[in-house]
Amino acid sequence: MRHGKKNNHLGRTAAHRSAMLSNMAASLILHKRVITTVAKAKAVRKYTEPLLTKGKNDTTHSRRTVFSYLQSKEAVKELFDNIAGKIANRPGGYTRILKTGNRLGDNADMCIIELVDYNEDMVSSTATAAAGKAKTRRRSSGKKKEGAEATTAETTAPAASEEAKGTDSAETPAAE
Repeated sequence: MRHGKKNNHLGRTAAHRSAMLSNMAASLILHKRVITTVAKAKAVRKYTEPLLTKGKNDTTHSRRTVFSYLQSKEAVKELFDNIAGKIANRPGGYTRILKTGNRLGDNADMCIIELVDYNEDMVSSTATAAAGKAKTRRRSSGKKKEGAEATTAETTAPAASEEAKGTDSAETPAAE
């Protein structure tokens, strides 16, 4: 029985699994995006998120702790120098998994795991979507604008009709 056993063994020994997760996490930090299977991506996400959180606190102890997991000086340097600044205000959820379909050879579920703040297409589209949502959420100001346009249309329409009446009434007495 597997009561309470949370980690996915991924069909590997413990040493192989930890080495693979370490390498994939280092690659994710260095390249900002990795194409892999969904099961591995979920395992890497659980492995990487705490490391990214540790990266926010730039102390010797946190650097050494992260290095003990990653075993890559370049990845540790990239994490603390560049990535930590971008994710400083984010309370969690540093990675995103985008499913891409099935692999041709064995039909495995494939995906892309990436760092959230580094996908420029998604960042720009969410910024424009957020700006669009902010405009549509303000119901009261939208009603005022619609009401203001309606009142201006009503005020110009009677004025135009009065002018038309004035000209008609002016022409009527002159014609008589």
